[in-house]
Order: sequence, then C-alpha cells, then structure tokens
Amino acid sequence: MMEFRKATIEDIPTVVEMIADDALGSKRENYTVPLPKTYYDAFDRIDSDPNQELIVVENEEEQIIAVFQMTFISYLTYQGGIRAQIEGVRVHKDHRGLGIGKVVFEWAIKRAQERGAHLLQLTTDKQRPDAIRFYESLGFKATHEGMKMHF
Repeated sequence: MMEFRKATIEDIPTVVEMIADDALGSKRENYTVPLPKTYYDAFDRIDSDPNQELIVVENEEEQIIAVFQMTFISYLTYQGGIRAQIEGVRVHKDHRGLGIGKVVFEWAIKRAQERGAHLLQLTTDKQRPDAIRFYESLGFKATHEGMKMHF
C-alpha cells in the first residue's frame, strides 16, 4: 500500500537526494549535507502557494519511494480553464521497475480532475527516451514543441 501526502520540510533532504540521483539531475542539483538553504526557501514558496502541491509517496515502511510536483495554472484560454502540470517525477532507485510510476500518474490524473483541470501536461528532456516511451504508454501525446530560455 502506498500513501500520497503533501511533503513537509523534513522530507526535503530525501526529495533533493532523489531528484539529484539521475544523469541529468546530478549535473544541476547540489545534494550535500547540510542541504543548501535555497532548497528550503523553494519549499517555503511551494508550500505557501495553493496552486502548488509537492507530493511524496510512502511505502508501508513509511519510506519515501516517489516524489512529484503539481502546479495548477489558471488561464483565459479554454474558457478560463485550469491546466495541471506535473514536474520533477522521481521514483527512488531501489523501487524502479515495480509499477510505481504508473500508480503515481494515475493518482496525479485523478488529482488534476479533482482540482477541475481540463488537461495534465508535462515536459521531459529529449535525453530521456525511456521516460518519453513511458509517458506515451500512459496516453500522453507530444502535441507541442516546447521551448525554454535559461537565465
């Protein structure tokens, strides 16, 4: 049995460790002990915003085995619709390949619907072909070309 809950400040070291434990994350994250204050500042911003949900998934032993963030974006198109975005999806390395990712997305889809969203979107790095295949298997479609400008 898995429990989905909002992350707490005590969860942040584990969450950062998970997002840094990946070929791309290891290049951009700074998982050290003690954890840099910037991560706690970011958590405070996320936690205080009602349109942000940082979710952790625990197993029966109360270990965090997955994490993701959902953002609910209100906008004028789609007749004033709400768009849900999921980011930072990670399953702990010791628990990959067990179907946890699928359960995470089933939960996220239901949560987006509960919040009144008309779609759930995500972005993934083109360097993650396995992730792209996984998302396509869940029914996600590459309908737009994403663009970014880093500062």
